[in-house]
Amino acid sequence: MDILPRALEAAVEQLARLPGIGPKSAQRLAFHLLRSPEPGVERLSRTLLELKQSVRFCSRCAFISEADICPICADAGRDETLLCVVEEPMDVVAIERTGEYRGRYHVLMGAISPMDGVGPGDIRLEELLQRLRQGAVAEVILATDGDVEGEATAAYAAEKVGELGGLIRVTRLARGLPMGAELEYADELTISRALTGRREI
Repeated sequence: MDILPRALEAAVEQLARLPGIGPKSAQRLAFHLLRSPEPGVERLSRTLLELKQSVRFCSRCAFISEADICPICADAGRDETLLCVVEEPMDVVAIERTGEYRGRYHVLMGAISPMDGVGPGDIRLEELLQRLRQGAVAEVILATDGDVEGEATAAYAAEKVGELGGLIRVTRLARGLPMGAELEYADELTISRALTGRREI
């Protein structure tokens, strides 16, 4: 017998779809929203709609932006010969916080994971190769996560970049990042050291 109202069950179901939110956390969030004053819930609702309507992914690098091209891609002062390849937009934020890197980015929007049915064609690898064929990039820094999927993605990307003729230097972040760690959760000093000590692959 269902004892919860249908609207509350629907809210719990939608909240549980968010990453890192399990059924119990979703239920707690739904009850919190239920107890909250209506103006606060309306503000949250409007903010989420505005996020969806006004923020998009950069058409060049796939970082987040309010315009077609993100501020990093639009910045003429960035080094076009350096291209840092990351898995997710939040990885760009983590690297930018260090203040160490002044090149450009390419966001793959995921990592190769055969167990999850994610192959090379499911992430933005072909877009990366298209950018490299334009000839401005001299070094690709592979800054994928240090887990199995990140390592597999880096190895595959390095192989594909090598097939372009070997004119582009391919480096990997140094092991200042612990194995299995996700880039967005690393502190600035760790990322800074990893960038400085990147190595050839």
